[in-house]
Amino acid sequence: MTSKFPPRRLLAVAAALALIGGQADAKGGQKPKTSLDGSEVVCPLGSFHCAPRPYNYAMCRPNAMLEFYDPTLPATSDLRDVSTAYGRARHVDSSNQTVYHLTGDAWLTRDDQRVQADTIDYNDETTDYDARGNVRYQEAGQLMAGTHIRGNTNDSRGIADDVRYQLLDSRGNGVAKQGQMLDAQHTRYSMATYSTCDLGHHVWEFRGKTITIDKDTGVGVARDATMRVGKVPFLYLPYFSFPVDHRRKSGFLYPTFGRSSRGGFEISTPYYLNLAPNYDATLDPRLYSSRGPMLAGEFRYLVPGSKGQLDVEYVPNDHGESDGLASTQGTSRYLINYTDTTSLWTGWSFVGSYNHASDSSYLYDYGNMFSHTVIYALTSNAAIVGGGKWWNASFGGTVYQNTNPFATDSSLPYQQLPYANFSMNVPLTHWLQFGMDDSAAAFSKDQNVGGERLDLYPYLAADFGTSAWFVRPKLAYRYTAYQLDGDYQNYGYYGLLGSGTASPFTQESPSRSLPIVSLDSGLVFDRSTSLFGESYTQTLEPRLYYLYVPYRNQNNLPLFDSSLMSFDYWQLFSPNQFSGADRQMNANNLTGAITTRLMDDDGVERLSASFGQIRYFTPQRVQLPNGSNTVPAVTDWSGSDYVAELDLQLSDRWRLSSEYQWNPNSDVTDMASLELQHRLGNDGILNFSYHYRRGLMEQYSASAVYPLSASWRLLASWTYAVPIKNMIAAPTGTVDAMAGVEYDSCCVTLRLVDRNYVNQSYYGTTPVPVGSNINRRDNAIMFEVIFKGLGSTGGQIDSLLSRDILGYQ
Repeated sequence: MTSKFPPRRLLAVAAALALIGGQADAKGGQKPKTSLDGSEVVCPLGSFHCAPRPYNYAMCRPNAMLEFYDPTLPATSDLRDVSTAYGRARHVDSSNQTVYHLTGDAWLTRDDQRVQADTIDYNDETTDYDARGNVRYQEAGQLMAGTHIRGNTNDSRGIADDVRYQLLDSRGNGVAKQGQMLDAQHTRYSMATYSTCDLGHHVWEFRGKTITIDKDTGVGVARDATMRVGKVPFLYLPYFSFPVDHRRKSGFLYPTFGRSSRGGFEISTPYYLNLAPNYDATLDPRLYSSRGPMLAGEFRYLVPGSKGQLDVEYVPNDHGESDGLASTQGTSRYLINYTDTTSLWTGWSFVGSYNHASDSSYLYDYGNMFSHTVIYALTSNAAIVGGGKWWNASFGGTVYQNTNPFATDSSLPYQQLPYANFSMNVPLTHWLQFGMDDSAAAFSKDQNVGGERLDLYPYLAADFGTSAWFVRPKLAYRYTAYQLDGDYQNYGYYGLLGSGTASPFTQESPSRSLPIVSLDSGLVFDRSTSLFGESYTQTLEPRLYYLYVPYRNQNNLPLFDSSLMSFDYWQLFSPNQFSGADRQMNANNLTGAITTRLMDDDGVERLSASFGQIRYFTPQRVQLPNGSNTVPAVTDWSGSDYVAELDLQLSDRWRLSSEYQWNPNSDVTDMASLELQHRLGNDGILNFSYHYRRGLMEQYSASAVYPLSASWRLLASWTYAVPIKNMIAAPTGTVDAMAGVEYDSCCVTLRLVDRNYVNQSYYGTTPVPVGSNINRRDNAIMFEVIFKGLGSTGGQIDSLLSRDILGYQ
């Protein structure tokens, strides 16, 4: 029987009615927010950055408390005070017009609240209720079960005995001697436990004298508590706060434990400070057994028109050994990283970054072995940037700090103080556009020639065609002018000259001007085809690209920011093989290329194969210097490397990517690469790659995430380098190896990772220094425990695994 309890009087006398199957079936309805099934979006094959896996609760046992959960009840208590109470039972005794006695599968419902029990007594005058026998209670945010509950609906108060509870905005659950509902937003449990593990099967839990849940702030507080793993207490906490939903809150993040050859044993215990909705901070005290204590911190802010982040690391007294050129033992050391973006006015903003270390050895000694690659220089930049519909501009400066402990500042790039860039692209008609890419900068570098440079690059570009063909002519003009510093004749291309050596710079204000003409054209044919019983659309795309650039002697121009770019397929269609503005190649070239693709019925590209070459009609006269004042001889090749590319993914579980370059002028392979990737279920990945570039590198790599079961995964990566002749001593053999294991359960994740690698701080930039502690293999071990639902969303090992294992989640 269902009865409506008005705020004070019952409008009608309820009659007894036997109910069969009257209760709502929560099993078949909407799942509560805590019933995460572990589903996730699998990272596409070939992705360099994969989103972190959400916490997987699929291994959790079905929660019996959810059997009485009714998803149709309101998710908030906003209307509780103005809502009417309803009663329902097999038998209702209403002989007393004030107190109603409900027996047999009795319910009492008011807005988001529902009490179910064998027997419920309800006082219509005071709105007191008393429920006994198999008591179940639901309200916005939590479920509760016990032997006895009594309370008042108007005041949203209640006391329950022998309680089991389950929070609905998280997986938090536990048991308590008594649960007290203080009001609609606060509940206090006495002699209670809390965990996000399976109810009744806690791998870890807090046991506290009291545990208070504040739904308004999303924070739980345990007092006089111990944290236990299994049945073993290992941490006493007189006061501890933790999140009970997905909002940010202050508290300790996951500690990490590790060891490296340079820092010794390391322990990190970060503490997060949720200072305000728009700014927060993290304090991270660390201890290195070989170097001493460190205090690290992070501050983030988001205010109207501005956002930024400040990261600081400070070591008051480093007692570790010094290996590089800087003497660091017994000194204080630090690292500062600061970024800011601020809107100035419509279309304009300030963008800045400041990165500075106390010395050139800091990253060598303290660089995180689990997230940082080798960094030879720290870059700081400040600029005002703006843009409109057809243009963008920037004005600022860039400086560098050397962080190679075995090299001097001569290894740094040129500083640009200041620089200005302006680009525009204005449509004149639907097929013709006018644009320019202009820059001006003042370049400086210790022990090297300095000066100012202006580079103007206006152009006219047309675009004719349809989906089946295109013709794109382009006419550009490039003017580059320099004003070198007064002592320019004391320098060569790469630094100061010795006495009696002639400088290649013959003018204080040299310049270069030339036209650049190109014509890009192509056709697109397509047809329907089938392969292995599947339907595809195949394309055939021939392409011709003609480039003409007259020769200009540029040997009297400095090298501020130019270098030879790595040759690849897209260089077949580039107007310049040099980066920067100091060198512009001459050309009378014709590129011929062809591409074919296979696309399935959903438009997904399953195969792409390309082949092409540049044919040269004139010698390649512009060359980069090979000495302080010398330039290599002109080359007269008839054609560039033959370039072939293949990307193949006929299924969502296999992907192959390959590139090959063969030099017909010397009959050698200049570059080759092969990457193979295989998806193992939804949780595993297998990678193999081979990379070769003549005279620079030859490496084999393999990595894997191998799932042994739903809970266990093996993690591994390996990189092997083949010796290269005539190269500054580079690491060979196994240069990087990582092995680890991950255990994932309903409520806890364990990771143990060991990385063994050759420290490459000096390789490729300077000869190997002499010293007993140099050129040695480094080793780092890290162990991480993640208690799901206690605040942080990931661990520090994730960055290493994402970098070393393509497709890791």
